[in-house]
Amino acid sequence: MATLVSPALTSSSSASSLFSRRSLAAPSTFIPRRDFAPNAVKCELTEPVNGKPRVPILNDQIFPTFLQKKRLDNLVNRKDSNTRLKLFSGIANTTLSQEIAWYMGLELGKIHTKRFADGEIYVQLQESVRGCDVYLIQPTSPPANENLMELLVMIDACRRASAKNITAVIPYFGYARADRKTQGRESIAAKLVANLITESGADRVLACDLHSGQSMGYFDIPVDHIYCQPVILDYLASKKICSSDLVVVSPDVGGVVRARAFAKKLSDAPLAIIDKRRQGHNVAEVMNLIGDVKGKVAVMVDDMIDTAGTIAKGAALLHEEGAREVYACCTHAVFSPPAIERLSGGLFQEVIVTNTIPVMEKNYFPQLTVLSVANLLGETIWRVHDDSSVSSIFQ
Repeated sequence: MATLVSPALTSSSSASSLFSRRSLAAPSTFIPRRDFAPNAVKCELTEPVNGKPRVPILNDQIFPTFLQKKRLDNLVNRKDSNTRLKLFSGIANTTLSQEIAWYMGLELGKIHTKRFADGEIYVQLQESVRGCDVYLIQPTSPPANENLMELLVMIDACRRASAKNITAVIPYFGYARADRKTQGRESIAAKLVANLITESGADRVLACDLHSGQSMGYFDIPVDHIYCQPVILDYLASKKICSSDLVVVSPDVGGVVRARAFAKKLSDAPLAIIDKRRQGHNVAEVMNLIGDVKGKVAVMVDDMIDTAGTIAKGAALLHEEGAREVYACCTHAVFSPPAIERLSGGLFQEVIVTNTIPVMEKNYFPQLTVLSVANLLGETIWRVHDDSSVSSIFQ
């Protein structure tokens, strides 16, 4: 059965220890707690609803009690700020937007979006935003062109309605993979999209796990780059895995920095690297394995899973080299065909993703676990609004 988990943040009094690293289940010998936040508050996990890996209904019965408390704290302690902060959601991921609003103790702003007969997008704000700090939550996930255009029109509507500041909250930044020229006569689409967002009137961008850090430099406005690793780490801390049996695996050479940072937070676990040769877009050929995985539990870490070709071939290689179990962890579950067939074929003990991209019901499979990043984004929005440090979330 696929499951959804919503790791919660700790109280604001522990600003440098916002994510619980304590076991969310029974005590185990997975990872020494010394590398985790010493003063963290343990959150409670929600049970899956109807066997589905996400919880679309928001009420007091299915949300963690700690999340309810945080919401009440936000309502009481930030009452004055609420009048100047507006949250609006596009149609790309309304469930995540509702979870963010719930965590922040706010209501989503009223917005009317429709399509004309020829496919053109129409957006009208149903409430005043004059002089307000507006946050527009819209990942540019598939269909990327539709969702991107809707974001641009939303930004333009807020600008023309005299919003004081407009922040584009983009949990998944589409076109991020086209961030450089690898061949002649190629476009750098990531820079083009950054220009479009800037010119449409956005004052700031908040994005999760960009494909490469250089994408931040494509914007001429401030960018808050949020890493979702703490959410996945918090969930992994509930696994009954001995730390000496653990090895973190990068599915390609380009992800070594990401995997090394992940391994360091897992009690400085050993690192293995899969060297692959890509023959074309969405086509990967595994060539070699650097590191020892024999008899170990391998945790593969990547920023996204698209067609799952890279990570599936990597998992097959790990099993050939003697890995006992293989876990796949990523932030963005793009899941383009034939990803589901590859991921559910028995190679993985568990596939752990976040809800930056909504996972369609047809893409559910038993090994899938979806973690919510609503608390992470909600806390980040509050800190941006309050002119507080965002980087301290990850310390």
